[in-house]
Amino acid sequence: MKTSKDAPATSLLDYPRPSVAVDTAVLTVADGSLQVLLVRRGGEHHHGERALPGTFLRERERLSDAVLRSLREKAGISGRVPRQLHVFDEPERDDRGWVLSVAHVDVVPLAELEGALKSDGVRLAFVGGEPEVVAGLPYGHAEIVGKAVEWLRAAYAEAPDPGALLEEPFTLKDLRELHEVVAGHSLMRDTFRRFMEPQLTGTGQMSDGTRGRPSRLWVRASVS
Repeated sequence: MKTSKDAPATSLLDYPRPSVAVDTAVLTVADGSLQVLLVRRGGEHHHGERALPGTFLRERERLSDAVLRSLREKAGISGRVPRQLHVFDEPERDDRGWVLSVAHVDVVPLAELEGALKSDGVRLAFVGGEPEVVAGLPYGHAEIVGKAVEWLRAAYAEAPDPGALLEEPFTLKDLRELHEVVAGHSLMRDTFRRFMEPQLTGTGQMSDGTRGRPSRLWVRASVS
């Protein structure tokens, strides 16, 4: 015989429910360094501090719509399609209460962020050059940035500039220097060339030689 303790819940309201947030790590390369976009927080908690652009999920709202809304309203960014990165569910991660964060990531060329960076509330922070900034982010955002960088480095280890940070066409030297910034260390020139060249399409043109000797120009190979 079932007791009241064993009886199934009759309503979803019988279960404790966390708040659900979306937070997006927008990564780019600027001044020869990997950087992440931060916004100034409003509201009562951590007012004026920097954090990733994010928001709480509204009733009946899709996660993807909440992400786009937060980027538009908090950072002035639109026209992007961030990808879902990871669900951060540590119960104590947010000092405001029990909050799950469905983290997203986007890789954006610096030129596409120029409009957003004109706002006083938006800035870039060096992922490796300002550890006190990233490590001090509220709401567990430092962990999100770390996961986003991990994902980005794995993607760049497998393909030439998958985030399209370089303007085409480019030289192999340009490409390698970008990949070194993302990787955070130098790469063997010949090994890099042998791995990346088959994934590129030559333009049949040469660089103008303003940065050393003229070199072959390439574009990212289209995926069929």
